[in-house]
Amino acid sequence: MEKRAIPSVDAVLRDKELRPVLEVYSLGLVTGAVRETLDALRRGMIAGGGVDVSMTAIASVVMERIQAQLRPSLVKVINATGTILHTNIGRAMLSAQAQKAVSLAAGFVNVELDLETGGRGERDSHVEALVKRLTNAEAACVVNNNAAAALIALNTFAEGREVVISRGELIEIGGSFRLPEIIRKSGCILKEVGTTNRTHPLDYTEAITKDTALFFKAHTSNYRVVGFTSEVSLKELVGMGREKGVPVVEDLGSGALVDLSSYGLPKEPLVRESIKDGADIVTFSGDKLLGGPQSGIIAGKKEFVDRIKSNPLKRALRADKLTIAGLEATLRLYLDPDKLAERLPVLRHMTRGLPDIESAAQKAKALIKDALGPGFCVTVEDGESVVGGGSLPGSGLPTKVVAITHPTIKPDEIFRRFLGAKTPIIGRVNKERFLLDMRTVDEPGDVAPG
Repeated sequence: MEKRAIPSVDAVLRDKELRPVLEVYSLGLVTGAVRETLDALRRGMIAGGGVDVSMTAIASVVMERIQAQLRPSLVKVINATGTILHTNIGRAMLSAQAQKAVSLAAGFVNVELDLETGGRGERDSHVEALVKRLTNAEAACVVNNNAAAALIALNTFAEGREVVISRGELIEIGGSFRLPEIIRKSGCILKEVGTTNRTHPLDYTEAITKDTALFFKAHTSNYRVVGFTSEVSLKELVGMGREKGVPVVEDLGSGALVDLSSYGLPKEPLVRESIKDGADIVTFSGDKLLGGPQSGIIAGKKEFVDRIKSNPLKRALRADKLTIAGLEATLRLYLDPDKLAERLPVLRHMTRGLPDIESAAQKAKALIKDALGPGFCVTVEDGESVVGGGSLPGSGLPTKVVAITHPTIKPDEIFRRFLGAKTPIIGRVNKERFLLDMRTVDEPGDVAPG
C-alpha cells in the first residue's frame, strides 16, 4: 500500500463518518486528532506494518485520541502498599473537612481580602493564629513545602555567610534533595562540624567566626543512627547561640503536633517542644505526620518570622489558596484532640487496631477470590506497615495483608492487573507474592479488581 492511499485531513473532516465526532467536539480539537492519526498511519506504513485506512477505522481512532487527551492524568488510586505516607501517591490523605475546604477554595475566596475593611489581607492570616495556638510560637507563615521553608529561612538569616551544622544531620530528603545542596542554593556557606555519629558542644563553639550567621539543626526524621553516638540537643544549641549571638533554626521535617506516644506509637519531637526549648525558627512539613496538604510551615519568634515574610523569596514560594484552605481545615481538627484520631486519616491509619484490619482483610479475601476466578491462591497473612514519608523510620506497624499467588502468573503480572483496574489498586510484590496491605484501605471492596 502506498502513502497516497491515506486520505487528506480535509477529506477526513468532510466524511460522514466523522460527523458524530464533530457534533461533540470542537473543530480545532478534532482537526488536531485527525492530523495525529494520519501521521501515525504514515509511520506504520513506512515501517511495513498493516494499516487500516478506511474512514470508519480512522474516525474510531480519532475519537479514541480525543477521549485520551481529555481524560485527566490524575486519578483516584487505592493505597494498599502498606505505606501510610506514600510520596508517589500524594503522602497524607486529606480529611473530609480538608477536602471540603479545598473544594470551596476552588472558587472565589478571601485568600488576600480583609472582610472587615475591604482592603488587602494577608494569606498567612488564615493559618497563623492556629499554628501559634498549637505550637506556642509567637508568629508563623506558610510556604509551598518544607524544603522551601528551610531554604527561605537559610537565605533570610545567612545569605553569603556561614551556617554551622552537624555532619550527622546532613540529611537527604525525598527526590534526592540533599540538605547541603539546599544550604548552598540558599546562598549560604556550609560549615560542617563533628562526625557522622558524634558531635559535641565544643564542635559548634570552635566553629564560630566573624562570618558565622546561623546554627542549623535538622531532625533526622527519615533515618536513625544507633550505637556509639552523641549529639547536641536543641536546648544546648540555643544556649550556646544566645551566648554567642547566633540564631538557631531547626528543621523538624515530619512536624508532629501531638504526642504520638499517647496513641501507642513511637514518640516524635513536637514542634511546641522545640519552641519551648528556644529555637528562633522551626520548620516542618504539612503533609506528613501533621496530615494536611503539601506545605512548609515556619514558626518561631516574631522578629525572625517577620524577616522571613519580608524576604522577596516569600512570594515565589508562597502557598496557594487551595493549600491554605486544606491546611487551615486540618489544623482546626487539632483543636478537638479527643476526636483527632477519628477525623485525621493519617492518625486513624497509624492507630488502626489489628482486629479491625484482619476483619477487613478477610472480607477483601472473599471478594478478590470471586473477582479473580479459579487458579489464584488468596490468603490472609501477617505483615508490617510503615508510616513512610520520612517519618518514624524503623518503626513497623503490625498489619494483615491479602497475599495473592498463581502457579503460572508471576507476581509482577498480578501487580499490573490490579494497577489496571478501573480504580487502580496499588499493592506491592514481596517474596514472590503480590500483597495488599489493608491498613489504609477503608472499604474491603475497594481492593477487588473490577
